Amino acid sequence: MSVSAKEKIIVAVDAPDAASALKLIEPLSGEGCVFKIGLQLFTSVGPSLVKEVLASGARVFLDLKFHDIPNTAKEAVRSAVSLGVDMTTIHLAGGPAMVSESVAAAVSSKTLVLGVTVLTSMDDESLGGVGVARPAAEQVLLLAGMGSRCGLRGVVASPQEITMLRKEFGQSLVIVTPGVRPTGSDLADQKRVMTPGEAVRCGADFLVIGRPITGAASPRDAFLRIADEIEGVL
Repeated sequence: MSVSAKEKIIVAVDAPDAASALKLIEPLSGEGCVFKIGLQLFTSVGPSLVKEVLASGARVFLDLKFHDIPNTAKEAVRSAVSLGVDMTTIHLAGGPAMVSESVAAAVSSKTLVLGVTVLTSMDDESLGGVGVARPAAEQVLLLAGMGSRCGLRGVVASPQEITMLRKEFGQSLVIVTPGVRPTGSDLADQKRVMTPGEAVRCGADFLVIGRPITGAASPRDAFLRIADEIEGVL
């Protein structure tokens, strides 16, 4: 199934409350993008906003990065599925049993469970700080392989690992890519980044973009510029 340039964009709705979130969402309503609701917003308002956004016809990526004992992670994914979200995340560092249980919880649903490999805020040095001696790229490949063997159908990885993942897994895994920054944007806390066009050219299926859109003077204009850049690659 082909996906349009606009549909490839996941807009990170990083807001402290429902009113602020809806203010970010409103200019992009009807554009076809996915809205990512993460830890800050979900902790503040809970599932009510997820339901409201879904009721509007938009797609929702519930990005809570579940990482717990297998049964707890499974039940958390089951709750995400019951909300009707289109995507949700688990940390692959939780291990094979947790991944398998989480995948099983979403079987026969529309919810795509994505395995987070290595956060885009981390590099080789910061991985070493938590006892991971291998480079980030090798860790991404190891975790993605484990996830694939456990039945996972999608991963979250930085733009720098897209080509490597496509070579190893072909089209068998959906690749969602944060750390995407249009040329000239502030990198903030991202360390392994790429422009939208570069990421799609390398094989990313979806791009997570927050502040370059939501922090722009005109979020819709910023969104459309990025969509045009992606369209030029497709």
